[in-house]
Amino acid sequence: MALKVELKPGERIIIGESVITNDNQRTRLFIEGNAPILREKDILTAKTADSPAKRIYLAVQLMYLSKEVTKFQEEYFEFVRDIIEAAPSAIPYVTRISNNILSNSLYKALKEARALIEYEQKLISHVQSGSSSVSADPADDGKSA
Repeated sequence: MALKVELKPGERIIIGESVITNDNQRTRLFIEGNAPILREKDILTAKTADSPAKRIYLAVQLMYLSKEVTKFQEEYFEFVRDIIEAAPSAIPYVTRISNNILSNSLYKALKEARALIEYEQKLISHVQSGSSSVSADPADDGKSA
């Protein structure tokens, strides 16, 4: 069964090692095969990876796109150390990401890394608002513990 992707005018997508930019009209693609695929909204660059969680996402993204986990392991673990030092409550997220990497489920690891970014943003907003704590359980719906 093919993956159906609809692209807005000018939207970009990465398929395998190629960046594809849509022309000036909406386009529907049907993609078959096992190439890694990322829509523009899910792509981070070194410039936009401006927080510990985003740097973890970027490392996992590079693993996913290149299919070479070992090439990016050192940076990944460096970023993991950074976030665990800054926010030990992020350990459950990092554990899920790492488990998915170990089982070669890189797209799932990427989704978990996106959840880590959301958690990091909640932590930052609670610090800025003066709130005392945030639950690390994504099923907790962001309620304070």
